[in-house]
Amino acid sequence: MNKPEINLPLPKTNCKVAVDIIQKAFKIEVEKTGVKKIVLGLSGGIDSALTLYIANRALGSQNITALYMPYKLSSSISREHAQLAAKACGVSLIEKDLTPMADAYFADMSSSESNILKLNEKIIQLRKGNVLARLRMTVLYDQSVLFQSLVAGTSNKSEILLGYSTLWGDMASAVNPIGDLYKFQVREMSRHLEIPSEIIDKPPSADLWEGQTDEGELNLSYDLIDRILYHWIDLGWSKERIEKVAKESGIDSEKIKSIFNKVMVSQYKRKMPLIIKVSEKTIDREFRYPRDWGL
Repeated sequence: MNKPEINLPLPKTNCKVAVDIIQKAFKIEVEKTGVKKIVLGLSGGIDSALTLYIANRALGSQNITALYMPYKLSSSISREHAQLAAKACGVSLIEKDLTPMADAYFADMSSSESNILKLNEKIIQLRKGNVLARLRMTVLYDQSVLFQSLVAGTSNKSEILLGYSTLWGDMASAVNPIGDLYKFQVREMSRHLEIPSEIIDKPPSADLWEGQTDEGELNLSYDLIDRILYHWIDLGWSKERIEKVAKESGIDSEKIKSIFNKVMVSQYKRKMPLIIKVSEKTIDREFRYPRDWGL
């Protein structure tokens, strides 16, 4: 194992206990809505593979619909890995190509805006990535109606905290079994469940465009991200204390500050839209009756 960038240790995950807790809670949360099935996007990556394996243990393969939703620039390896995970769980994989509907919008976007706005390539790429993420979720929610299922989320704690996700895209779901697992925990639990090593060990990618990787886009390694987030969020270390350790480890302070900043500016993504109060009983203020109460 490579030496970590920063001297901040990570805990060992009790995978057996964690899997047991998650799969039982996942089953309860799904079935309390009156349905017994879930639908999920299977990208060929580790996060969606782990979600599939947990769902399979909780609900059984007959209650799972898995969809692979490529764009024309998606890697062929992603398809192979999605098929590999689905086959291991005994789940049929449905493929829905996003290229026709995505390109129809991209063509209109280019033609109608090219003479109005001078957009740099980074902004164009970001917009296209967001469109693809939301198209995937549009397909998933449509299929959830067809199969009378709930949409299962596949975003991990690291990317949710960083805001490295698309609002109403990959962040959308009815229940997320891996949303409280940092990336290092996702890897540990994936090994525990014997997910194929080629899925676990490849560079994480949303596969939104050719050659895209999470760490390349963030310019940060998940190992560094997780060590910072775990000590700041879970252990309650101050930013100053973490920055001191980072300096001692020879890490550029701007990298550490960028992690803190990403968490803070993306808080709006982790909350339901704010409703401005004008009445006596405002939703999510005074009116907070959960479905569990049967009210």
